[in-house]
Amino acid sequence: WRVANTAFGAASFLILEAVGATLLVQHGFTNAALAILATGLIIFLAGLPISVYAARYGVDMDLLTRGAGFGYVGSTITSLIYAAFTFIFFALEAAIMALALRLYLDWPIVWCYIASAIVIVPLVLRGITLISKLQIWTQGLWLVLLVLPYVAIAIRDPGAFRAFAGLSGYLSGNSSFDWLMFGAACTVGCSLVVQIGEQVDYIFIFPHVEIA
Repeated sequence: WRVANTAFGAASFLILEAVGATLLVQHGFTNAALAILATGLIIFLAGLPISVYAARYGVDMDLLTRGAGFGYVGSTITSLIYAAFTFIFFALEAAIMALALRLYLDWPIVWCYIASAIVIVPLVLRGITLISKLQIWTQGLWLVLLVLPYVAIAIRDPGAFRAFAGLSGYLSGNSSFDWLMFGAACTVGCSLVVQIGEQVDYIFIFPHVEIA
């Protein structure tokens, strides 16, 4: 339960909402929605066999890349790409949090970056144990805050949902389907395929938890 709850926390990344919002604003609702569905399907189909074998044989991302025939050098490069992706992900999360602190506290942006970095250090040092406890404490509040904006909009301005579904993109210029805009949005979404590496590391723990 603790490992599963921690893995579920991956859905709470602020950058996911930011990526979706960017696709919506740039390419329009239709292209963004279809691209998100398409890339979600691609990620699911790519992650399914990887997750099954990771859980069945208890292998992590490094062993999985070696077993796929990449060898020692290939697995090292793959792990480096995965690590770089994770660092970029954390940096984007910190940038969003720093901006939120600046808007609320009116601190200089540099201090907001430093505060965001310092707060995450003890969480990283303690790893999955502390993160899972933190998510258990805050999971209910997070779910409420996730749904609350939609409830507020439905009460205050129900017509906003219809306007949202017809939103035109800055690049597309309209809300209708366009293959070029759809492909561009898919390119951004498919970059999240690398996130499968993190899920493999979560799944790797499951056989050990069962044995324990």
